[in-house]
Amino acid sequence: MPEENARTRTIAVDMVARVEGEGALRVTVKGETVQDVELRIFEPPRFFEAFLRGRHYEEVPDIVARICGICPVAYQMSAVHAIEQVFGLRVDGAIRDLRRLIYCGEWIESHALHVYMLQAPDFLGYESGLAMAKDQAAVVTRGLRLKKAGNAIMTLLGGRSVHPVSVKVGGFSRVPLRRELGALKDELLWARDAAVETVRWVADFDYPDFALDYHCVALRHPDEYPFNEGQIVASSGLQITVSEFEQHFIEHQVAYSNALHCTLQGSSYLVGPLARLNLNQGHLTPLARQVLADRRIELPLRNPFHGIIARSVEILYALEESLQLIERYEPPPEPALPVVLRPGTGMACTEAPRGILYHRYEVAGDGVIRDVKIVPPTSQNQARIEQDLRLFMPRLLRLPDKEAALGCERVIRCYDPCISCATHFLNLEIRRESA
Repeated sequence: MPEENARTRTIAVDMVARVEGEGALRVTVKGETVQDVELRIFEPPRFFEAFLRGRHYEEVPDIVARICGICPVAYQMSAVHAIEQVFGLRVDGAIRDLRRLIYCGEWIESHALHVYMLQAPDFLGYESGLAMAKDQAAVVTRGLRLKKAGNAIMTLLGGRSVHPVSVKVGGFSRVPLRRELGALKDELLWARDAAVETVRWVADFDYPDFALDYHCVALRHPDEYPFNEGQIVASSGLQITVSEFEQHFIEHQVAYSNALHCTLQGSSYLVGPLARLNLNQGHLTPLARQVLADRRIELPLRNPFHGIIARSVEILYALEESLQLIERYEPPPEPALPVVLRPGTGMACTEAPRGILYHRYEVAGDGVIRDVKIVPPTSQNQARIEQDLRLFMPRLLRLPDKEAALGCERVIRCYDPCISCATHFLNLEIRRESA
């Protein structure tokens, strides 16, 4: 395009396929140089933090589960951990194991959905998972069965797979019998083998050459791959307790979006499977390590498109962890620890499928919530998504509108963004100005 030919090029996608929520993207170009990228989240704010104020602490797990239908356990776990900190509760033993197990179930179902139905079609040339199923029925069936295995764990422990009802402060309203967990074993063994095949399958995809210098952030636990507990660490060397989160991570409003942006010391950063795997590779199982070695996949991963590999590895890890937790399970004497009310403020951070999820609660002496702060992983990734798009856009500018829009969507889907969680895509508009 000649520089003197100033015009605005608009590529519009009224509703993005294969992400949760609604948003738009505007790219401003001068000549052939990308000047600005705005990920514009126009889905209305949902005000969950305001809904929680004035509620009794016992209501919190059911309310926050409604923030996301795909990752309700993450919201419940961050909430109950934060409130338990206020009350001085330390959940351990079998109840802690069950919380880790239900989190495994969520990772399995969420990751399997994204890998097979939302992102794999991008690499294989299909417009949707349904279109892919016409040619690759066995592959899609494997993915759906994997998702079902995760849902079965969530249903048994949570009462149902969507918006579980059994999670509570102190533990669960009901815990399973040993034989009930044992009944899951055969299907989880199948799923473990299917997860191995999933890693091998995605490792052979054709990936763009797009390595980036990521500032990775995740939880790190000294003894295990992180779900519910750990310190917050970054590839820069940062290592802080969860109570220090708001001293380092700052949310701010941008004029073009209904979702807040969160930055670390003023800069964008990456959370989610890619960051988690890079910062916690030492806790992978021997089987996961072997599958990566067989496909010559070296860590750390620095290509956002390799997020599908990281998710697949985490499916495998979660299935191995589930089987170990089930094998050693002995029901606790009571499903939940007793609660003694006291006022205070508690903070917790857990690893949702899409990345770290921070909750802070101020609780009064009568158990009523006075103040709440929730920082979801998608709002933490939004600035990083814009950065990736800014760097990836030059290779798309000479493509037809439809292909350029699809290229942008592919970058966004690397993150599996939950826009609905973040609103407290995709219309793509490329605005060209003369150089």
